[in-house]
Amino acid sequence: MTGHIGPEERLLPAVVHAAFFLLLGSSFVRFLTRDQGGARTGWVLALYAVFCLLYVLGQFLAPAPRPGSAPTARHLAWLASVFAVWTVLLALAPSATWCAMPLLFGGLYALPARLAVPLAAVLTALVVASEIRVADGALNPNMVVAPPALAAVATAVLVQLQRQAVRQRVLIDDLVRTRRDLAATERRAGVLAERQRLATEIHDTVAQGLSSQQMLLQAAERVWEADPETAREHILKAAEITSRGLAEARRFVHDLAPADLVEHSLPVALGALAERESGPGLTVEFRLDGDPGPLPEPVAAALLRIAQGALANVREHAAATRAALTLTCLDDQISLDIADNGRGFDATSPPASAPGRSRGHGLPAMRIRARQSGGTLSVESAPGEGTVVSVAVPVVRDPREELVP
Repeated sequence: MTGHIGPEERLLPAVVHAAFFLLLGSSFVRFLTRDQGGARTGWVLALYAVFCLLYVLGQFLAPAPRPGSAPTARHLAWLASVFAVWTVLLALAPSATWCAMPLLFGGLYALPARLAVPLAAVLTALVVASEIRVADGALNPNMVVAPPALAAVATAVLVQLQRQAVRQRVLIDDLVRTRRDLAATERRAGVLAERQRLATEIHDTVAQGLSSQQMLLQAAERVWEADPETAREHILKAAEITSRGLAEARRFVHDLAPADLVEHSLPVALGALAERESGPGLTVEFRLDGDPGPLPEPVAAALLRIAQGALANVREHAAATRAALTLTCLDDQISLDIADNGRGFDATSPPASAPGRSRGHGLPAMRIRARQSGGTLSVESAPGEGTVVSVAVPVVRDPREELVP
């Protein structure tokens, strides 16, 4: 297991260490005041010192594993040596019985249950045997019953806490891994959405402008010798589209907002678009029904881009002579209709692509824009009856706009 060690995981070892030194000191004082004497005193004092030093060194040289982790061979060797020294000390000085409880807790919280439970049983048996050995007079039943009862309670509590800690750690690791996977998934989804948005922006700006320029230059080439004046008009219009496309590209790099909306409202931008798209063979009108008021920039940009894409389809595919942009403004919704009197198509299937052209991105791009703005887009068409593209977007008005001064 990996991860940060929390304050609660440091508390139990600190309490165990404090209890060990407190009880070690208490048993040492008891030995000095009641049990010392004879040739064993020097050995007992040396064993107390070794016992204390060994315990301290083990915290640095053989630290306990985290709950749920397998103990290292070094930690097991340290624990066995401490246990052996304590057993010898207990045989020479019964006062060392007091050190059994911190040893019990130290072994239980650091070892898996399959090792901790046998260790608790052995410690308890040694404590009971030591109490019986030094007992005076009749045997007190509490000396036999109390240590196993306390050890059983302590074992059950600590083993349960250890298992809960392991389960909690596994759950936290799973949550962290899930959050990491979710973040990666969201990043991938964001990248794909951004790619789609950039493809739509490029289609509605750079690609449409280049397509218009190509058509105008091809038209100029066809009438270059027969009608130089018309060819010149085509070239001038292509240059105008080039200039407008450059402004769009710069704005696209800056913040992907339509250049026409930088200084103008949506109706003005749609009127300018209708005027630009009007020319020989195609007349585009703009109509406004109601007052749109201030609109969120994403909504205005989406409607303008949809109008640009729809008129590009009209110019390239519909063979229409007239088209109309109608912006209808209601209290909670704004809608835009792009209608033409062209050849139309079967709306239940996508229009056929022109030879040599890779088409099919226009209508899907418009639908994506409408959906991203929270609106819907519909197409009504039939062969020989023209086409109407309609988009409706809900608009949340600021209540302060409705206040009358």
